[in-house]
Amino acid sequence: MSIHAMKARGAAAGEEFRDDVRRKLPPEVLAPLTELAPLRSTLAVAHTFGSIALVLALAVTFWSVAAAIIAIILIAPLQHGLFILAHDAAHYRLYRTRWLNDLIGRLAGTLGGIPMCAYRVIHRLHHNHLYQAQDPDIALHGGYPHGKAYLLKKLGKDLCGLTAWKTYAYFFGAPALNTRTNVVQRPLDDTSPKLREAARQDRWVVLGFHLGMPVVAFATGWGLYYIVLWVVPLATGLQAILRLRAVCEHGALSDYSSPLTAARTHLVGALQRFFLFPHHVGYHVEHHLYPAVPHYHLPALHAALERHGILEGAEIHRLGETLPRIFADAQPRLSSAVSSN
Repeated sequence: MSIHAMKARGAAAGEEFRDDVRRKLPPEVLAPLTELAPLRSTLAVAHTFGSIALVLALAVTFWSVAAAIIAIILIAPLQHGLFILAHDAAHYRLYRTRWLNDLIGRLAGTLGGIPMCAYRVIHRLHHNHLYQAQDPDIALHGGYPHGKAYLLKKLGKDLCGLTAWKTYAYFFGAPALNTRTNVVQRPLDDTSPKLREAARQDRWVVLGFHLGMPVVAFATGWGLYYIVLWVVPLATGLQAILRLRAVCEHGALSDYSSPLTAARTHLVGALQRFFLFPHHVGYHVEHHLYPAVPHYHLPALHAALERHGILEGAEIHRLGETLPRIFADAQPRLSSAVSSN
């Protein structure tokens, strides 16, 4: 991790997200892109929470089977937006003030059943050891393409709510099998004591919230709305979105040796951004190169990297180019070794 990135996050050993670049941007170009803009973070938070409130209000006001179905379709990607906000907070990229950053991140994560502090621990491994034996995310996106029927079956199970328990077990830090190395990952083993304790406390908070909410909702007469408009999309549509985005970002790759080719950026329109890549999360190569850059600066980072020729040979695609690759027939896995950071 660069000294600049360490200072940008105020992270100690066992807390940091490392930059991973072979050709670096000049410091004078990178520095303004890592600066946090609290107003822009606040607008992103307000937009996501406000959109959720609006959809819920309209669904309750015009309550019917059709209204419920439309609301479920819209709420799932908005819950995904909450997850991306929690992701940015896990990177310390919402606010300079740590307690405020973590408060908003934990709120966004808790509503979606995700303990942000535990996710921070897990996500560090993904960033710091991308596609290496220590990367816990390979269990989700490794080995693609597996064939069209395989991914369709997985997405179908997601939409039926059959895989939600696995997703939340992962976010709570349960050991996961790395399908490329057959190594069982134990994410909470690689972190500072401070983050480990925060993760433990956050898991209890999230668990308590989601055990208590059904009781409160049914006791106050809102139980049906809570189950249909929040729990159903959380357990179904959100699961499919999380899987599809992860596979689009890291599945069916040709070279694992660098973030330029072990991650994939998607240049998308408004509809694809809403349903799959909110808060500029589609700029995934850029995010892996410089995780210190907040989401609202990622388009500018992309442009700067292009100007300096750093994205030459990188996985930059339209979604329509990626989908045939991840749904393709199964192919032999890469045999080349993955270089260390």
